[in-house]
Order: sequence, then structure tokens, then C-alpha cells
Amino acid sequence: MKPHVLSLATLFSLSALLGCGATKSQVEGQGRSQPDFSLIGAPSAITAAPGGAAQAITVLASPLNGFTGSVIVAVGSLPAGITATPSSLSLAAGAQGQISISASSTATPGTANIALTGTSGALMHNAAISLAIAAPVTTASLSTSAFNFGNNLVNNMLTQTVAVVTNTGPAVLIMNPSLTGDSSYSIAPATTCTQQLAPQTNCSIVVNYAPAAPSVPAAQSATLNMGFGDVPAGTPQTVAITGVAASLPTGQVTPTDNPRVALYTMTLPFPGSMTVNFGTDTKYGLKTWTRSTDTAGGAASIFVAGMQAATTYHMQAAVQFSNGISAHDADHTFTTRAVPANMQLNVSTTTAPGMTPQPGLELLNSVSGTPAGIVITDLTGKTLWTYANPAGNPTLNSINGVKMLPNGDLLMAIGLGIPFSQPISAGTINEIREVNLAGDTVREISITDLNAELASATCAECQVTLDTFHHDVEALPNGHWLVLADTSMALSTTTIPALTNLPPATVLGDVIIDLDQNMQPVWVWNEFNHLDPNRHPMGFPDWTHTNAIVYSKDDGNLLVSLRHQNWILKVNYANGTGDGSILWRLGEGGDFTLQNGTDPTDWQYAQHAPSFFSANTSGIFSLGAMDNGNDRIFPTGVTCGSTGAPSCLYSTIPVWQIDESAKTAALTFHQILPSTLYSNFGGNAEQLPNGNIEYDLCNAGTSPPGSWVYEVTQQSSPQTVWSMHITGTYLYRAFRIPSLYPGVLW
Repeated sequence: MKPHVLSLATLFSLSALLGCGATKSQVEGQGRSQPDFSLIGAPSAITAAPGGAAQAITVLASPLNGFTGSVIVAVGSLPAGITATPSSLSLAAGAQGQISISASSTATPGTANIALTGTSGALMHNAAISLAIAAPVTTASLSTSAFNFGNNLVNNMLTQTVAVVTNTGPAVLIMNPSLTGDSSYSIAPATTCTQQLAPQTNCSIVVNYAPAAPSVPAAQSATLNMGFGDVPAGTPQTVAITGVAASLPTGQVTPTDNPRVALYTMTLPFPGSMTVNFGTDTKYGLKTWTRSTDTAGGAASIFVAGMQAATTYHMQAAVQFSNGISAHDADHTFTTRAVPANMQLNVSTTTAPGMTPQPGLELLNSVSGTPAGIVITDLTGKTLWTYANPAGNPTLNSINGVKMLPNGDLLMAIGLGIPFSQPISAGTINEIREVNLAGDTVREISITDLNAELASATCAECQVTLDTFHHDVEALPNGHWLVLADTSMALSTTTIPALTNLPPATVLGDVIIDLDQNMQPVWVWNEFNHLDPNRHPMGFPDWTHTNAIVYSKDDGNLLVSLRHQNWILKVNYANGTGDGSILWRLGEGGDFTLQNGTDPTDWQYAQHAPSFFSANTSGIFSLGAMDNGNDRIFPTGVTCGSTGAPSCLYSTIPVWQIDESAKTAALTFHQILPSTLYSNFGGNAEQLPNGNIEYDLCNAGTSPPGSWVYEVTQQSSPQTVWSMHITGTYLYRAFRIPSLYPGVLW
């Protein structure tokens, strides 16, 4: 703001008034005959605001009796923080000048006089202006009028910035923040708001919330008052603060029907999640996955599994609430029970010197002998989890194709296997079953129920009657299950399909059924509709003996392993919209040219369990399998078993690079095993995350029943990294899994 200037007319008026009744200090010497001047200052009083605009004083040297000289006007001493600009000036007779009075932001409110002294030679006159220094006035804003800490635990401190103060005005903001209300709240040392805040700056109020007692579901409240001292009336300066406090209930650990699995349950006062750490001492060392609840007061439960038999374990839940608070439950102990006699494993393991196997556990699917069912061990062979073939007649109720689901449950087929004899014995369990780690059945469908559904289903190829589930079941990303079952059909020269190169026979073939989340059949593929029964290189009338279904995520189609055809097929599934046509056949007599190997010998024979060895699953990709080699074909002129010729019976582990467009299958890895490790059924081969290959030789060795599982390096001369030897049972499949919890690596 510019200083206010009085007009000459106004000043002359003032001069006339002063001439009529002015004080001596203002018009001293009036009435004398000699030339003189009078000193006039206006206005007579000004108010200056600290840090505010300057105030103007107008000064006039009014001539008397013909005075024509010049007058020097000087400003006397001023209070601290008050300045005059200029501090002196020279005025000609009858002229006026201006002096600006400014108050700094540190000026002390109060009153004072501004003394003006005019001199011209021996002449001197004084004038005084009243000065009021106003209390500084500014404006301020608060970022919020309410802050909610949300949920907190008793004896846990939360520290949050609850408000930001901004001085939006021209002067220093004076404040005195304070808290009233629940004693759980206190102003934190991290607060940057002190008693003064410079203009056009801001500061933060930081508050601690450390409840000493629970309040849930009620809130604990307090009021933050900023105590602004120099702002206009009505300026908001309070913040309502709230929070809810609860105690963390102690968790509950209870046994389950599985003697080595505990159920750990926490009731969480607020939405959050829990993970259980466990081990043989309070260092724990192992952890489960995370389970959560979105409900205040909801329960989160975890099956704690992976414990050795007859051992006392410590376990403790680590809780993470949705708002970032973490806490730990008390330590609990749980003692596991012994492994039942029918599930005890005769096992030895070896890690090669200087080698490190892929971390994890071994999931073993044993099909006969002792044990029979599912056994999960650590890499030293210690049994951690078991699930036996269902009671009744365990030799008939055989578990096949077990796989871990993304939800941590296990999915399996239970049935006779094939070939089998009709009629099916009473007491046979013939179903697809999902079980949790406690061994509880979560979902299941029997062959009888599925046949009833198929009878009324409308999908293409649904009109089929199934005999038994066997070998495999594949869970899809959309929650569907692809289940494998066999069906029988009497074939002759007059049937469709026709059997023309053998006498009439009742033939076993296989069917893949796509079950949706409601266990309804929505797509069916029947081999009798797509394959020629007159091709039967092995095992007829067990015509195809399908043993694996593999889903191709890239194109939504299926790989199907037909052991008795020595083929791996690709089937047009197209995520349930395909017509079931065969897209290609891999193996001897199929659609591919074998590269880096000898055709026909180095194709797979009586194979099991193909699996992808590359991230992509179509186009150009890698595929491995267990090549059992039962009916291997040798080139013309080669007599297997003769001097200088290969053995007739041996197994191999092939990995091919498949080029679907060029129809080539190039061997990139091919471990030819010695005849002493020949395995005539079962088994699988997988690529591990560390790049090694693990394979299961289901029926290997000279002392059946028994199995070998190997982890080897993937190079031209494979090196054994780790091995497991089982006696007393056959391992239909063996997988390395990260742990008993998907996504958690032990």
C-alpha cells in the first residue's frame, strides 16, 4: 500500500487552524515580525501493524512573515522494530514531504510518539505524531477438522500427522496447540508446529495414539485445539480425533484328524491376516501361507502342516492388520502323533557332495504295497504328511494323479486303475476327491453321480457311460476339473468305429470330462470318436491306457498321454469350445520328425506324464516326459539285446523342443538310463525352478516293489544332485513342491 498523501489545501487548512489556536510546539514564534515557519505533521495519529503495510506521515514547513529558507526535518528515536523512511528530509518554505513508518513483524504492540524536529539555521520547531503498534493480525487454515486413527491395539502406539497448519496471512502466526479428551492421545515430538509460524509457511501436528484399554466398538475421542492468538474471529482451529482400540485375543491351537496337522485359529478384532511361524523351538524357522478375514471380529484359520511325527512343535501367529498394524500371538505348543503303520515309508536319500538340490518337499503318490496313498516328505525322507488309500478295500481304492491346488487342498482320482475286471467289487470307492490338509473331504463326485449327470447332459459326446476314474485329474485356472475315466465298447467289423484287423472284442478306451465348478459336465472327449481302434501297438484290448492330461495355458488346448499308443496327442479343447479334433500326434508313427535322435528308437514308448519345460506352451516350446520304453522299436537290422546292440528294455528321460508349425521334435536332453533302472510303468519327469530335472522311476531296481527318484543337472552328461530310494511300494508319481503352502518355499 502506498503512504497516504494529504493535499496542500488540507495542510493549509490545518495551518490556519493551528494559527488560530495551535500549541506552542506547533506554531512557535507566531506573531513575531521576523521570518519564521511552522512545522506541521499529519495525520496526528497512525496505527502500524507488525509486518503490515507502511503508514505515511505528511510534513509541511509553512512559511511565516515572508520566510523563504529551507527546513531540515528529522525523525526522533523510535521504538524497536519501527523504522522511518527517510529518517530526515529537507523542505523548502511552503513545501511538503512524506515519511513512511513501518513496523516489522517483531515490533512489540503498544503506543508511542513519533517526534519530528524542523530546523532552519537558528530556528527550530517540533511536531509529534501518535503511533499505535497494533497486535499482528494474520490468517490461518487447518487441513482438516477431523482425523480418525482407525483401529489400534491396546498398548500399541500409532503416530500420525493429524493436521497441517498453514499461515496464509502476512504476519507471524501465534499458536498454542493442546489436546483434551481421552488420555490415549498425546502430541508427538515429531510435531513441527511450535508457538510461531512465519507467513506463507506450514507445519504439521503429529499425534500419538497409544490406548491403554479396549474400547471396541466405541471410539476413543480427543480434541486438538491449535490456540491461534492473532487470527480473525471464527477461524477454525480445532480437530476432532477418534480411534477404536481392541485387545488381540489369544489364538487357539487344536488337533485335527491328521495326526501331524494342527488347526490354528485367531479371532481378529479388525480386518487383517495371519501367518503361522512354527518349528521345534521358539526360533521357529518354518512358516505357513497367509489367511485373512475382511470382517472385524472375524476368524482366520490355518492348518499347520509339515511337522515330523511324535515331535513337540512351537507355533506363533504373526498378525498383519489391513491398516498396517502388526502383532504376534502368544507361543503355543503342539505335539504330533506317530505315523500309522500302514503309512510308514522305507526310504533313504542322498545329496551328492558339492551339490544343492532344489529346496522344497517331495509329494509321493504310492499305488501299492506299504504305504499306499499320499506321503509328503522333506528332502531327507522324513515323513511330514500322509493320506492313505480310503478304507474298505485299500487295494481297490487306489489314489492316482494327486496334485496340489492353488487353495492348498489336494485333488486326486480314486478308483481301480486299468485294466480291471467287471463287475466292480462292492466297497470300491470310485470318485474324484478334493481334501484339505486335515484330510477332510472338501468336494467329491462319484462315478455313479457323474454317469447320472452325463445321461441328461446336452454337450457333444456327453452320451457315454464311464467305468472307473483312473490315473489323472487336471485342475484348470477357471476352477474346472478335467477328469479321466475309461469306458468300454464292443467292437467288430460292423460297429462305429469298426475293428477290422482283429476278432470282435470289448475294448477299453478313455474319456476326458470337463466338470465346471458345480460338478456339471460341460465338455467331453471320447477317444472312440477320434482314434482308430485298428492301431493297437501295445496292450489291446486295453486300447489307449491314457495316463495324463496336461492343460496348455497359451492356447487352451490339451496334451493327452496315451501309453498304449506310444503317443502324446494335442487335442482341440480351446478352453471348452473346441471340437475335440486331434491337432497332432507326437511319437513313433505320428506327425513329427525326430531331430537329434534315432528314429524310431529314440521316440517315447509306453510313456507317462508329459510336462512343459518352458514358460510358453504352444508354437515353439519344450516338452519332457517319462519314457518307460516297454515296446521300444529299433531300426531295421538292429537286434536289441545282441552283442553290440542296446538292451531291449530301458527307460529314458527325453526333453524335446517342439515346433508345431514345422512339425519337428528336436531332443535337447536325453538321459538314457541303464537297464538296471528300467521302469516299466508309472513315473513322471519335471523341470525344477533351478533348471534341474526331477524324475520318478516307479518300478526300477531288482527288488520290487521299489522306486527311485532323481534330481539331475540338465546337461549332456547329467550329474545326479539328489536321489531318493523307496522300497515296499511303487511311486506312481513324485513331485518336488515348494512346501505344503502354495507360494511358500521351504
